[in-house]
Amino acid sequence: MEIHEEVKNLREELRAAKGRIGELEQRVEHLRVSRRVLMNLLEKVEREKVALIHKLEKENIRLQRDNTRFAKWIFSKNREIVQLQEKIEEYKEKA
Repeated sequence: MEIHEEVKNLREELRAAKGRIGELEQRVEHLRVSRRVLMNLLEKVEREKVALIHKLEKENIRLQRDNTRFAKWIFSKNREIVQLQEKIEEYKEKA
């Protein structure tokens, strides 16, 4: 009878172990799916980051170009002001 009970206990332990293995296999599969989802999200975020960097670099180049153009325009206007002031001084001296 002891052997019979021991076999019965071993079968129950085997059944419990198989159930635990099934649960662990399901958890592993869920982790795989989660990993794929996370990797896809990471790739999407990385693509968006690259696109944003590219857009900001283009905007920076445009702003630098506009800034250079504006600085040249201001310098030109400043030169005109200086020339006009010199002419005014010349007229004052002649008068």
